[in-house]
Amino acid sequence: MTTTSDIEDMIARMAIGDRAAFEGLYAATSAKLFGVCLRVLGNRAEAEDALQEAFVKIWRNADRYRVNGLSPMTWLITVTRNHSVDRVRARRSKMGAGLDEAADVADSRPGPEALAIAASDRGRIVDCMGQLDPDKAGAVRRAYLEGETYQELADHYDVPLNTVRTWLRRSLLKLRECLSHDG
Repeated sequence: MTTTSDIEDMIARMAIGDRAAFEGLYAATSAKLFGVCLRVLGNRAEAEDALQEAFVKIWRNADRYRVNGLSPMTWLITVTRNHSVDRVRARRSKMGAGLDEAADVADSRPGPEALAIAASDRGRIVDCMGQLDPDKAGAVRRAYLEGETYQELADHYDVPLNTVRTWLRRSLLKLRECLSHDG
């Protein structure tokens, strides 16, 4: 079984160009990260492409990873999810806003990203999310798990665009503060 420390070590070795570490990280995490891509993109072939592209980003940005006491899977999932969300947004802009297929991407079920995080980290995140106002917690979920844009959130909550930005920024700061306390 691959530990958090093993994953951190592989990322550190990748930062100095260790290809064996890259292969090890891929073997240890690709199934979980594929689930993230599939959840966001909803298309197996596109998710496979996105996973490969996400691993290229992880390889190129391994030197940016910093050990912070949280699971390194959080960083890997964030890189992968952000790349997948960018693909959804590119698809939406190509095909036009309001496309029914793009609306099908989001649903309220917990996704692989939430399941991939270690149980203790997941429990802490759930507890910290529970400390947020329900609308703000919903906005965080919709933006960072479901890939909704700020404008979509503003329309959904019937608030100005800058209000959504403020909600998300403040909510993320509260989450970071909550998660930084020993659990």
